[in-house]
Amino acid sequence: MIYKRLLALLIIIVSVSLQLCLKAQAPMESGKSIIRLNEVGFYPGAGKIAIITAQQAGKFYIKTLNGKTLFTGELKASGQPAFSGKYTAIANFSAFNKPGRYVVNLPGKGDSYPFEIKPNALKAVADGTIKAFYFQRASIALDEKYAGKWHREAGHPDDKVLIHASAATAKRPEGMIISSPRGWYDAGDYNKYIVNSGITTATLLSLYEDFPGYMNTVKLNIPESNNQLPDVLDEVLWNLRWMLTMQDPNDGGVYHKLTNPRFDAMIMPVKADSARYVVQKSTAATLDFAAVMAQASRIFKKFPKQLPGLADSCIKASEYAWAWAAKNPAVLYNQDVMNRQFKPTVVTGTYGDRGVTDEFFWAASELFVTTGKEEYLDKISLSKNEKVQVPAWSNVKLLGYYTLAQNTGIDVVDHPQIKEVKEKLMNFADAFIAGADSNAYQTVMTKSKTNFNWGSNSNAANQGILLIKAYKLSGNKKYLENALANLDYILGRNGTGYSYVTGFGSKPVMHPHHRPSVADGIEDPVPGLLSGGPNPGMQDKIQVPSLFPDEAFIDDDRSYATNEIAINWNAPMAYLANALEALQNTWKKAKK
Repeated sequence: MIYKRLLALLIIIVSVSLQLCLKAQAPMESGKSIIRLNEVGFYPGAGKIAIITAQQAGKFYIKTLNGKTLFTGELKASGQPAFSGKYTAIANFSAFNKPGRYVVNLPGKGDSYPFEIKPNALKAVADGTIKAFYFQRASIALDEKYAGKWHREAGHPDDKVLIHASAATAKRPEGMIISSPRGWYDAGDYNKYIVNSGITTATLLSLYEDFPGYMNTVKLNIPESNNQLPDVLDEVLWNLRWMLTMQDPNDGGVYHKLTNPRFDAMIMPVKADSARYVVQKSTAATLDFAAVMAQASRIFKKFPKQLPGLADSCIKASEYAWAWAAKNPAVLYNQDVMNRQFKPTVVTGTYGDRGVTDEFFWAASELFVTTGKEEYLDKISLSKNEKVQVPAWSNVKLLGYYTLAQNTGIDVVDHPQIKEVKEKLMNFADAFIAGADSNAYQTVMTKSKTNFNWGSNSNAANQGILLIKAYKLSGNKKYLENALANLDYILGRNGTGYSYVTGFGSKPVMHPHHRPSVADGIEDPVPGLLSGGPNPGMQDKIQVPSLFPDEAFIDDDRSYATNEIAINWNAPMAYLANALEALQNTWKKAKK
């Protein structure tokens, strides 16, 4: 009997000891793991919010890095749960505006990642996301003077590009060699695509067109920085001049892409020496080209001494492209069909489209605003119940809305459809921000699961652009606040705690699907690149740690479905960050 009691007591003691040991070894929820916030910084007069992913009540503190408390606030529960079903707590410290470097502190949990409050808080990110395009340049060596430790040899001179059988004509037969240098590598790969280049170039041109005063001051340390042209336009020109080479001078049509037959391995550009081709002309590529060239014409017209004749060349190329598209309104790029007819087969990015009404709308809008010709306005039609979407390479209609709504030179009395465009745009912006202040992360981005597709972070950035446009049209502060919240999302106030821009924040993406970043032997990836972001689709078959939409992300260079980079994602990020930098001094002047 005594023996059994002693044995039972021994078992209880061992069991309790084991539980205590396991409890001690279990990972604790630290401040850094559960406090999600913009890891870069905040403007003194703007909103400042951190999200606590664990259910938490009570007080939070803003402390200096040496532990001095300067602000005390009360946590507030979110009105709605996150996609995981868990409610969050909101730490709002917008009232605290003293410049300095701080942490958010939770009693018993510890500190957040550090952040700054200061004027120009996002200047480095804003510059870096444009400078990223320099690192994507083809046909040029990146000198250490400009590229730092990411300097590299030139790749893809593209001065001996072959006409693919699908693109052959009597005057440009199969196998003919053309020169098509420059341009940006499209994404993690080394090919160049007109469709994706179109929306990218247009977004950067819009950044300059919307904020010329600020963008004139931005210096990026690129080879052209000492000329008499704004650096952002110098960078645009690297791609624009390539785009001009993609138009067939004999008929005005534009080749869909310049590409290898297959993707390169994870090697540096200089080692990628496969034959390169321009393939089939397409209506989508030709209209995107027409839109960009019309927009470029009216911008570069302001620089006749620096760029003599360029504005005229752009509008001529634009109208030539429009004429081809008008004659060929439904030449859709279908790579599978092409590969059944022509060799070599091509398996790189398709950027195919099922319809081009949005491309016609965008191109007509740009051509009308640039030329004033009513014939283009006649092609702009609005349907009463159309569903407007933020821009993507496959849906560019809203780009036309932006151009029409912002052009103050159009008489709305004679053109009532322009007034309707403005109203639709503002209604769209209002629908976006409705209820954003009640969801778990307090952002437009986290309102809907549908935002978390391939390249989800570009949705956050493009939503931000729409809200900036709405602010410029109305002067209402609510749009500006929600645009900034989406940028906070990208920089850490999100379901994973990552800053999705390489090189920025305390927990930045380190392993993007980006060939130079993988192959250069440097631990840090090329800076300023926006990762694609959460995407539960797993099209690459790489398992993500969570299938909740906003948590479905892995920092793995194999995961092109979540962690690739792309120029059409970086451009809206660059627009959003630079627009907010440009607008920071008007924050207090905005209407409440």
